[in-house]
Amino acid sequence: MKVTDLMTHDVRACTIHDSLNAAARIMWDHDCGCAPVVDEHGKLAGIVTDRDICMAAYTQGLPLEAIPVERVMSPRVISCARGDELDTAHRLMRTHEIHRLPVADSRGRLVGILSLSDVVNHSCADSAAPDAVEIAATISAIRRRRKPAELAASVSSNGDVAPARESTKAPKKAPARRRKQG
Repeated sequence: MKVTDLMTHDVRACTIHDSLNAAARIMWDHDCGCAPVVDEHGKLAGIVTDRDICMAAYTQGLPLEAIPVERVMSPRVISCARGDELDTAHRLMRTHEIHRLPVADSRGRLVGILSLSDVVNHSCADSAAPDAVEIAATISAIRRRRKPAELAASVSSNGDVAPARESTKAPKKAPARRRKQG
């Protein structure tokens, strides 16, 4: 089966100059977790996820309207072609631990998006669909739990160092001071 058979053809994208508010609106209106980012020629320039938006709001302390997509998008986009086999899409998702693959034409223009949900939904509806083992392996690879050391040392897709995770231990109480009697 080919990527074009399962991908969403009518994909909504934002531009590098849009605000995160515009990207969030696309995700809300179209019930999706990411928005591909295109340049003025319609070429794939990046991708922004709902998580990118949340973390930008948290770390920058600005309203979403004041943060341009270009500042937080991931400019390194893993994509595939509409003629690629589904096995190729699975391999890319596993290797790069991603849920969604923008689909681009030979000129780099966005033509669709393939999500792991598209593959799973098709598999549930069609008994001749790709093997459940293949889907399970992909889900397992992209949902791998990271160790705390990996999280603390991670760098966001826009190059900023991720904020350190706060300790879950309760702070130690200061020893009580004794009053002098006398």
